Amino acid sequence: MVVYALFALVGASMLIGACFIATNTLYFTAKAQLTEGRVVENVRRRSGDSDTYYPVVEFVTTDGQHVQVMSSPGSTPPTYDVGESVDVLYRPDNIDDARINSFLSLWLGAIIMGSIGSVFFFIGAGLPFLQAREKRRNERLKATGKPVDAKFCHVELNERYSVNSRHPYRVVCQWQNPATGKIHVFNSNNIWFDPTAYINKESLTVFIDRNNPKTYVVDISFLPEVAA
Repeated sequence: MVVYALFALVGASMLIGACFIATNTLYFTAKAQLTEGRVVENVRRRSGDSDTYYPVVEFVTTDGQHVQVMSSPGSTPPTYDVGESVDVLYRPDNIDDARINSFLSLWLGAIIMGSIGSVFFFIGAGLPFLQAREKRRNERLKATGKPVDAKFCHVELNERYSVNSRHPYRVVCQWQNPATGKIHVFNSNNIWFDPTAYINKESLTVFIDRNNPKTYVVDISFLPEVAA
């Protein structure tokens, strides 16, 4: 739970930072003036094994000042060619704070920070919520669902899900509905160890929703717990 709390805290901090960047951009665009500039250089900066290019833009303010600023974000290859005309936004009270009038130039920082923050916050707050909801659902099914004896089939890796490149196991069993004659295949919740050696029974209890057999929980409470 401490790890989840840390992830949620980092995510919330990054989301607040993204909101701050977005608010700053909105304030900037509301106060800025629009003019035409020209790309005079692409400054190359080494980052790891690749080069990133940042455009240097020259423009003239309304009072005749010639200004050069290096815009961000950078890109590989360069987004603009030297000599290319671009729209520039700048604040007359702070001409060094000038930005190319493009979506990425204005909003990329907020998008990146907000996206990463959302992932961290979901891991920290969303996953515990989903796990708690699933636990409540399973407890409800065990209390009110219809117990059926399902034939144990096999244990398999759940390759649709992984944590740190590890796939969990799940128990697969099946049951024939006597009312319809149809076969229902049930998968247990994820198990983070191979349970094969601990399954010494031919059938497992599955609690199904009385109105919808597709809603179920496989009872694997007989399996040992993983040490914390």
